[in-house]
Order: sequence, then structure tokens, then C-alpha cells
Amino acid sequence: MTSADLNVRPATHADRPTVERLWLLFRHDLSEFGGQLPNPDGTFRRERLEAAFSGDLDWAPYLFSLVGQPVGFAFVRGLRGPTRVLNSFFVVRGVRRSGVGMRAVREVVARHPGEWEVAFQDANPGAVRFWRRVAGEIGPGEWTEERRPVPERPDLAPDVWVSFRYPSP
Repeated sequence: MTSADLNVRPATHADRPTVERLWLLFRHDLSEFGGQLPNPDGTFRRERLEAAFSGDLDWAPYLFSLVGQPVGFAFVRGLRGPTRVLNSFFVVRGVRRSGVGMRAVREVVARHPGEWEVAFQDANPGAVRFWRRVAGEIGPGEWTEERRPVPERPDLAPDVWVSFRYPSP
């Protein structure tokens, strides 16, 4: 399987159980960098998951699959505003560094042209490399990076935000 076999599509209500299981993997991966522990029932925070499937037209969930197998998801917010935010993005470890992530980002971003922002943490070296590469390829020479405090969490390191425009002028 290659990234050419990737299917990126809006996630439906019927996809929610699959995305919920992928969400657990995503939050588990992130727990390494922020020290978050699961809730007593083994789940993690799910506000973004709930928002993505709420029916709010400002949000859009996407599901990625390779030959019918789920391999990731993305949640986009800010669809009604001037800047879209790739709020959550996940690709399973088994297909990382295969081109699947870059292809998925390109397909999601292409569905919503305009200004984009993505946040990640400096402590996550894979995310640092990936998102800088994404920004450089989608907005060559025109992307920016800044650190912003996490709202209401002065105990956390600032998030790194990259901003770019699609399509690039």
C-alpha cells in the first residue's frame, strides 16, 4: 500500500465509533509529551471529538483509510471564520513516514482554501519536523511560526503554531 491508495473523506455519524477508537490512539500518543493520564474509565479528554461530530457547521471531521482500513483522522474548525485550524490530526504509526500524512493534509486543506493554522508541541520532535515540512511545502517561503501560551494552562509549555495559506498565491 502507498499513499496513492489513500482515501480521505468527510467522516459521517456511522464513522464515529471508528474515529473514537482512533482518538484513543491519538490521545495516547500525545500523553507522552504532556503527561496526560487517561480518565478512570480508560478514555481521554474528548471535547474536540464531541465538537467535530456535533453538527456545528464550523467543524468538519475527516477519516483516512488505506484499502478500506482506517489509518487516521483530522478535525478542522474555523470553517466560518477567516482562518481554518487543523485542530486534531492523527495517522497510525504503521503508515507514518510513508507519505500518507502529507497526502492527507494536502487533501483536507485543499477542501477549504484560505488561511490555515496548526498547533503542535516542541517536545514532540516528529510533529515539529512534520508540520514544518507541511507548511514549507504548502506555503513555500510564506509560512510563519510562533509560540503561544496555552489558554488557561500557564503550567504547560507554549504551543508552536504554524500558519500558511492554501492555495499559495
